[in-house]
Amino acid sequence: MVDLIVFLSLLALGYGAGTWAEKRHYRSIAERENTTINLAAVTLKSVDIPEHKIRSAQLVHGSAVISVDYFKRILASLRNIFGGDVKSYESLLDRARREALLRMKEMAGDATVIVNVRIETAAIGKQSGRKNIGCLEAMAYGTALTVEK
Repeated sequence: MVDLIVFLSLLALGYGAGTWAEKRHYRSIAERENTTINLAAVTLKSVDIPEHKIRSAQLVHGSAVISVDYFKRILASLRNIFGGDVKSYESLLDRARREALLRMKEMAGDATVIVNVRIETAAIGKQSGRKNIGCLEAMAYGTALTVEK
C-alpha cells in the first residue's frame, strides 16, 4: 500500500511540475512575441520592395527542440487506442514552432521583413521499431531583408 501511495505521489508531482513548466514556457513565448510583433515573417517569396531600396539580405534561422514528457506520452498512447486528436502532442508542436519562429526573428536583428519563411519539423530520438517520440525539433528559416527608409 505504501508503494502505491509513493508511486501516485510521484506521478502527481511529475504531472504538476510538467504542467507548471509548460505554462511558464507559454508565458515566455507570449512576452517575446509581443516584442517582435512588428517584424513581419511572411511565406511570400518576394515582397513589393524595389531592389535598389534593399540594403541587405541575410539568411536567418531558428531551431527549437522540445522534449516529450512521460505524461504526454501516456496520454498520446491512450488517444491512439481510442482515436481522435492528440492534444498532448499538439501543444508540444505549437511550442516548438513558436519558439523556432522567435529565435529566427531574434537572429534577424534590425531587419524590416523576413520573406520566404519555411518551417520544418522532425522527430528526434525515435527508437527503431517503436512509435514513441523522444523529442520534437522545429526549424524556421527565411530571408531577412533590411530596407532603406
